[in-house]
Amino acid sequence: MIFSNTAVIIGKTFEYNYQYEHYIKDATIVVVLDSAIQQFLKLDLPIQPHVLLGDFDEQIDPEIVRKKFPGIAIVHTPDQNKTDFEKAIEFLLEKGYKKIISLGLTGRRMDHTFNNIATLGKYNDQAFIQIIDDYSIIECISRVYNRKHKKGTRISLLPLGEVTGVITRNLKYSLMNESLALGRRTGSSNEVAEDGEVVVTIGKGRLIVMECWD
Repeated sequence: MIFSNTAVIIGKTFEYNYQYEHYIKDATIVVVLDSAIQQFLKLDLPIQPHVLLGDFDEQIDPEIVRKKFPGIAIVHTPDQNKTDFEKAIEFLLEKGYKKIISLGLTGRRMDHTFNNIATLGKYNDQAFIQIIDDYSIIECISRVYNRKHKKGTRISLLPLGEVTGVITRNLKYSLMNESLALGRRTGSSNEVAEDGEVVVTIGKGRLIVMECWD
């Protein structure tokens, strides 16, 4: 997929390393969620945040933020019925962004991680959204997944609710018009059969696709 504008969302568990450089370098806008701004204030990270967004329930001083990052937009979103991740996605959708890379959205609090991954299913028809960490690239599909991978790459297929009509190509354990349901049957820890294109199509539902490594 090719998009002219890419947004990056940075969450609380983000820790800068070289593998994230090209995502941030290619981004048109970088949105930092709430208390994740603290490490930007403490460390000289090679990242220019453009927006600080959140409910700011951890007493962030906007003047300190503006002093270090002149021109940063501070967006207060107090709605407690949505997570900061959801609010950031909706903020970016309103500005027309169709590709969103999310960093620092997994780890530490498993409830937060689970909810953030499930959130992909809420917005995947509106934008191409990935959650990326040190060990995985996570996205949601409602129609088709099409990527090139090397042989042996681990690919997990995890349904949100029930997914029917799952068909895979170039995975070691093939699925042919089958159903997956969380708590009953998933496609965890499959792997790429041969170097080349992996295709996953589904008939109905939302399917989380994870490329995983140790």
